[in-house]
Amino acid sequence: MSQATFTIDSAHSSANFSIKHMMIAKVHGGFEKVSGTLLLDSQDITKSSIEASIEAASINTREPQRDAHLKSADFFDIEKYPTLNFKSKKVEQDGDDLKVTGDLTIHGVTKEVVFEVEGPTAEMKDPYGNIKIGLSAKTKIKRKDFGLSWNAALEAGGVLVGDDVAISLDVQFAKKV
Repeated sequence: MSQATFTIDSAHSSANFSIKHMMIAKVHGGFEKVSGTLLLDSQDITKSSIEASIEAASINTREPQRDAHLKSADFFDIEKYPTLNFKSKKVEQDGDDLKVTGDLTIHGVTKEVVFEVEGPTAEMKDPYGNIKIGLSAKTKIKRKDFGLSWNAALEAGGVLVGDDVAISLDVQFAKKV
């Protein structure tokens, strides 16, 4: 059988983002609780699929006041929208890499996005006998497309928070037995 099920190893995975702050520098952050399942078809990678979920409350930008604001109704509104979700619709070979198209849901809004994916890596056995693989993915979104439109004008012109968000994922998966 060429299809195998893998689950995200959250202890060895990261979901990160960066966004311009005050139009001068990027602020970086991430989410600490990521889960999901990869159905990997080793014979035909285009028949593979992935679903992932991130706990919005696990956001970490290394600044507690900013994190609290990001969790509020001004941004992620974690009480109403506790998770960010992705479900693939199409996997395409792109040279040595992949393009994974799917539905990304943030703040209750679902939009189609395309991730550029490096990997998956070859299967490796960890010291405990578990089979692992990994991949890296990236995309860019506009936060306003997902209803994250809070901002503040700056006295010198421009805005406090940029609209373009770069997303990068480094994910390790464990094969289900």
